[in-house]
Amino acid sequence: MIGDLPPAAILVCGALLVPLLRGRVRQGFLLLLPLLGLLHLWYLPDGITWKIDCFNWQLECVRLDPLSRLFSYLFHIAAFLGLLFTLQVREVTQQAAALVYAGSAVGAVCAGDLLTLFVFWELLAVSSAFLIWSRRSERSARCGLRYLLVQVGSGVLLLSGIAVHVGQGGAVTFDKMSLDGLATGLIFVAFGIKCAFPLLHNWLVDAYPEATFGGTVFLSAFTTKVAVYALARGFPGVEIEIMGTSVKLLVYIGAAMAAFPIFYAVIENDLRRVLAYSMINQIGFMVCGIGIGTELAVNGAVSHAFNDVLFKGLLFMSLGAVLYRTGKMNGSELGGLYKSMPVTAGLCMVGAASISAFPLFSGFVSKSMVMEAALEGDHLVVWLILLFASAGVFHHAGIKIPYFAFFAHDSGIRCREAPRNMLLAMSIAAAMCIFNGCFPDAWLYPLLPFENDYDPYTSAHVISQLQILFFSALAFAWLKLSGLYPPELRSVNLDTDWFYRRPLPALAVWCTRGVGRCRDSVSGQMRGFLSRLADESRRIYGPAGHVARTWSTGEMVAWVAVFLGVALVLYYL
Repeated sequence: MIGDLPPAAILVCGALLVPLLRGRVRQGFLLLLPLLGLLHLWYLPDGITWKIDCFNWQLECVRLDPLSRLFSYLFHIAAFLGLLFTLQVREVTQQAAALVYAGSAVGAVCAGDLLTLFVFWELLAVSSAFLIWSRRSERSARCGLRYLLVQVGSGVLLLSGIAVHVGQGGAVTFDKMSLDGLATGLIFVAFGIKCAFPLLHNWLVDAYPEATFGGTVFLSAFTTKVAVYALARGFPGVEIEIMGTSVKLLVYIGAAMAAFPIFYAVIENDLRRVLAYSMINQIGFMVCGIGIGTELAVNGAVSHAFNDVLFKGLLFMSLGAVLYRTGKMNGSELGGLYKSMPVTAGLCMVGAASISAFPLFSGFVSKSMVMEAALEGDHLVVWLILLFASAGVFHHAGIKIPYFAFFAHDSGIRCREAPRNMLLAMSIAAAMCIFNGCFPDAWLYPLLPFENDYDPYTSAHVISQLQILFFSALAFAWLKLSGLYPPELRSVNLDTDWFYRRPLPALAVWCTRGVGRCRDSVSGQMRGFLSRLADESRRIYGPAGHVARTWSTGEMVAWVAVFLGVALVLYYL
């Protein structure tokens, strides 16, 4: 019976049937699966609903509580919107991979033990790589391979941490852990890679912009949000000892994530890459909230993850529609598209307002919870960094994305409006952004893992947020009019991956050439030595050599006598 199935099974098993269907039947089936999965999840009770005995462990394959239920709802909604947006795609591989990808995300957040988490962690990596490869370009092939290596590497670290943890007598159950040893350290780094921690983030901005027009929509919804869930489940408020002082490590990691992508996003030309940097910026708020660890902070992090999937998905969908119609994504090549795609431009503005935390939009009711928790926890410096990050995200995602894509200079591109299925998917996401922003108590706040009495619509909060937005817009206008704003150029940003994607290959080539020269030198000397040895052997033992000459009988008898005498002496000694 369907009531006995794990939540992930409907999406993953349904993907196996996609190649057997055609036309409208396949399209209807694709849209039905996430709706059916959402309905099935709605009626599943909280608690452990699926157990398996494996060796000496009892694996809790499905565990539902408010935290996992919220993310499961979110992933089903994201899967439906992504499938609706890409409904005209005829490539079976991409559609099946998207379903497995979404199902893996649901399975990961419902996992009650570390081994089940690992299985879906790796399935998540493999299935998502096909969304990058499906673009079928040389660049996407290389980026997809790098992406897969990083994601599988994260899984290897996770499995290593689990093995050490279990080997030390730890339980296989996935619950809160302390960061006090090798095992939990490996697990923490594995989560950090998928969460795009600073210096571990390059896979995201490298691969996401190279996916298909719809593949990026799926990628933005699942991988990093599964990692956010894993941190919220395993390391909320975690502390480590540094020089005798307890430090909440995730607070400062999150603050760094919220701040540093702003500088890259401002100078980036590829608009989907701008959104990739913006995604790291928003994840920084979530990581910071998880690091603070209070109920208000974790609620803020989780609610912001929920809203981020919607408004970031809306922004990626709007740019995906632009890419679908124009084939271009660089800000230097776009502009003036509001004339051809006015509805897409308007929906993009809704996403921009949401990510910028305008009042009455979704980002406003979740991001402020994390900042309020930072103040309550006496993290004043972190609060100032988050304040700067809030202004920065409006600068590059709230203004730059719609401005250079749809307004700015007129690029002369004239195309049709986005297809109706794309407009419908974007409209649903936009409506949810507005609904969550206007009525957070109606649905979003009741889903949170802890009781929530936070009121975002206080006069002080509304006025301060409007001031931030106003001065950020004023700064953008002044920089643009004065000519100081970085122009949109056909260029490549040098991120931290430059240090291992340029010098390291060059060092490897240099070392290879050095080893080759040493090998050639040694090989030449060995050939010369063997040649001389062969010549000397021929001189002594060859047909004309000393050993081969004719010996007289007397000489032979004398040598036999000598050898016999030596043998006797040695024997009797």
